[in-house]
Amino acid sequence: MSTPDTRTTDHTTVDQVDVRGPRFAAWITTAVLVLVLVLTTFSVPAAAILLGLQAIVFGIGAVRGPKHSPYGTIYATFVAPRLSPTSEREPVAPLKFAQLVGFVFAAVGVLGFALGAPVVGTVAAGFALFAAFLNAAFAVCLGCMIYPLAARLRTTSRTTA
Repeated sequence: MSTPDTRTTDHTTVDQVDVRGPRFAAWITTAVLVLVLVLTTFSVPAAAILLGLQAIVFGIGAVRGPKHSPYGTIYATFVAPRLSPTSEREPVAPLKFAQLVGFVFAAVGVLGFALGAPVVGTVAAGFALFAAFLNAAFAVCLGCMIYPLAARLRTTSRTTA
């Protein structure tokens, strides 16, 4: 019997994913962002285009979740079937927030490149690379760590409004 994708806690359903999927996506993201930084040396427009494509991937992940992002689809189609069933899952909401943070950094980078400030684009891509590499290599998701604070701030602002 396989482990379901959802778990119920306190009468709420929490969507969960295999922890290996987001780490796989983080490795691909790391490679893409390294390529962006290398491209800035040769062609800022090419770096901007590639970073823009990565921003789209981040945006899809932020809106639809890790299972439905391009890298999540690659993982589910080609990698997961070759692995043993997982015993470790993680909630989707913090991962979606992390993708949103990645989207913001990538968008700032694209704007920096497009507006003639390649240093801004490079620094923003570098921050995104740092976060992606931490997740890929050490299973440290910075966006996921910030998520509880952001969720608490959002809840607090709703109750005071």
